[in-house]
Amino acid sequence: MHGNPIVFTMIDDDQLLIELRDPHTVRRGFANLVSEYSERLYWQIRKMVLSHDDANDILQDVFIKAWTNLENFRGDAKLSTWLYRIAINESITFINKKRNQNNISIDEDDSFLINTLESDTYFDGDEAQLLLQKALLTLPEKQRLVFQMKYFEDMKYDDISEILGTSVGALKASYHHAVKKVEKFLGEPG
Repeated sequence: MHGNPIVFTMIDDDQLLIELRDPHTVRRGFANLVSEYSERLYWQIRKMVLSHDDANDILQDVFIKAWTNLENFRGDAKLSTWLYRIAINESITFINKKRNQNNISIDEDDSFLINTLESDTYFDGDEAQLLLQKALLTLPEKQRLVFQMKYFEDMKYDDISEILGTSVGALKASYHHAVKKVEKFLGEPG
């Protein structure tokens, strides 16, 4: 029996959009979308909420929201930008709920999340990684997001600008301030 060998290729956004817009291929297209973006979105979410279980739950919510809003996606932005926006918004909503549950104001830092990380059985980082996470949690939310996207994901400022709706200049300044604050935090004794 001769068949074509299975070849795994990365599907580009244009191909995904063609599949997603055709009622006959929309389910396959969405399965490809989930396959293509799950890991990247998971790690973006995980960096924000720190817990593996919470990140998995939020990731499912992201794909549910993407599926239910598929017909509203006009293609003005890249598919990846749209998905990252949904993931970031869902993560921020989750963090705000946690803040409310813990009676923490939006002006306070998010160090309450470190308890989540320390109790997460999936966290396999060492002391240095835990210290870096503690440093990041002292940053304002937007600075933390910019730092994570630039430092961990190595995203281009143009892409971050599209996702967050912030000018490249403001993002560069935000990243610079974040780096200085993280360096200061890591340089403090104790």
